[in-house]
Amino acid sequence: MKYLWGCLLLFFLLSCESDPTNRNPYLQEVSFRFDLNLNLPLYNGLSTIGNPVYVGNNGVGTRGAFVMRTGGNTFFAFEASCPNHAPSSCSTMTLDGQNVTCGCEGFTYSLFTGQQLDRPNDGNRYYDLLFYRATQSGNTVTISN
Repeated sequence: MKYLWGCLLLFFLLSCESDPTNRNPYLQEVSFRFDLNLNLPLYNGLSTIGNPVYVGNNGVGTRGAFVMRTGGNTFFAFEASCPNHAPSSCSTMTLDGQNVTCGCEGFTYSLFTGQQLDRPNDGNRYYDLLFYRATQSGNTVTISN
């Protein structure tokens, strides 16, 4: 009898979903590391809280990244490709203040939280922005995944 209970317990443990994360099926997570020199005029906007900058260099994410200082020495970085469909000609998002907008269907996302601001209530699964690590050391902000 103990053998039967042990087998049942093992069956239930093995049948549970092993991946508790909700990976985005549209965006591949690429490994990269890119340094932003805050002394360069190109990244001067990052000296002000809430002023995002688009980094479209080759090898930075899938379609580049949006980086924003969110307070003090805290920076957030997000993938620039819309997270709710596969990369296409219209999927690189555009800046709209402290938000970004997808050109394909007009979805809007916050660069402070990464959340979709206009999520439809249609029962479909929608994804928030893909987050990248952003750390500051002196006058350099490193974004990576």
